[in-house]
Amino acid sequence: MTQASTKSQFKAQILRPKSPGNSEPWAFVVLPKSVSAKLPRRGRTTVDGTINGKPFTVLLEPDGKKSHWLKIDEELLKQSGASYGDVAEFQVMSAAEELEPEVPADLLDALSASPEAKETWGATTTISRIDWLHWITSAKQAKTRTKRIHDACDMLASGKKKVCCFDTSGFYSKAFRAPEAAD
Repeated sequence: MTQASTKSQFKAQILRPKSPGNSEPWAFVVLPKSVSAKLPRRGRTTVDGTINGKPFTVLLEPDGKKSHWLKIDEELLKQSGASYGDVAEFQVMSAAEELEPEVPADLLDALSASPEAKETWGATTTISRIDWLHWITSAKQAKTRTKRIHDACDMLASGKKKVCCFDTSGFYSKAFRAPEAAD
C-alpha cells in the first residue's frame, strides 16, 4: 500500500479528554471510519499528517470500533492554532516507516534478564514490537501485566516473533477505545 493511496483529508472537532491523567494537557480526535479504513492496520499504526497545516508524525491508537483516535500534545495544539472545541482540518497518510515504540522499564528489565528473549526482540519488526507492547500494556491489572511480560519473554526466548491471538483493534475484545470526551 502506497502513502498516496492512504492519504485522506477531513475536519474534526478537537476534544478534551475527561480524564487526562497526570501528564501535560492534551487533546484528541477520532478519525472518521472512512479515513481509518484506508490505513494498513486496525491496530496501532503510524501516520504522517497535518493539523491546520502543521506537520506531525504520530502513532494512532485503535478506538475499538474499527477506527483510530489521534492524541494531540499541547505543543502541536498550540502550533496548529486550534483549541478545545474547534473544528480543525486534518490530513493523514500512512507513514513511510513505523515509529519505534518506547519500551517500558519493566519489560526492558525482563528482556535484559533473558539474552534469548532480547535477541529475538531485536530481530522482530517494529510492527511486531508495537503489537507485543500493545498486548502487555493493555493489561488492566498489575498482576496480568507482570504475567504477560513473563509470558512474552518465554515466547520470545523460544524464538516466537509475533504475539498470537491478540485483537489489536480492540473490536472483538473491546479492550481498546478512544478516550471519553469532557462535556
